[in-house]
Amino acid sequence: MVTKKITRCQWVAKYEVTNDMTKYHDQEWGRPLRGDDRLLFELLTLEVFQAGLSWEISLKKRPGLKLAFHNFDIVQVSQMTEKNALALKTNPNIIRNGLKILATINNARAIKQVQGEFNSFSNYIWQFTNNKIIDNQVITNQDVPAQNALSQTIAKDMKKRGFKFLGPVTVYSYLQGIGIINDHEKTCSFKYQD
Repeated sequence: MVTKKITRCQWVAKYEVTNDMTKYHDQEWGRPLRGDDRLLFELLTLEVFQAGLSWEISLKKRPGLKLAFHNFDIVQVSQMTEKNALALKTNPNIIRNGLKILATINNARAIKQVQGEFNSFSNYIWQFTNNKIIDNQVITNQDVPAQNALSQTIAKDMKKRGFKFLGPVTVYSYLQGIGIINDHEKTCSFKYQD
């Protein structure tokens, strides 16, 4: 029996196969995520918390963030108060950045408003590409931009709707994560898995 060799995107090579980053690449990154507003909010929050840090740090703090933010239940997070936010600043299991904590609560409220207008946050975020995946045909990691016109447009619209900590670079990373943009390298075993 011949086993197929698994190849991954070049950026994953610096991590051990059992590492959170490798698992994230293999199981989540770039898979089209539709219809699950809770998970879309979770990944959006991880992007907010990794801003200025690394994605690896954000993933390591993911279990703590899940607990702190009620398993990313949008309604519960939207009802959190400034007092709740202040208490989270002392929680060693999360990234204790007060502005990012407040941004997460704020973003839950913004998502609720978007849900009212578009029936779901998923409908809102996917409407920017008419529900289509953008496949960038990446050869090497150096081909991947930090942002593009789409992420700039979405970041501008999200800012107008009251979202915080979501500039075009963070939004581009988010679009990769939720599979709107497929930036798996052409040789990656996970490029066309779905």
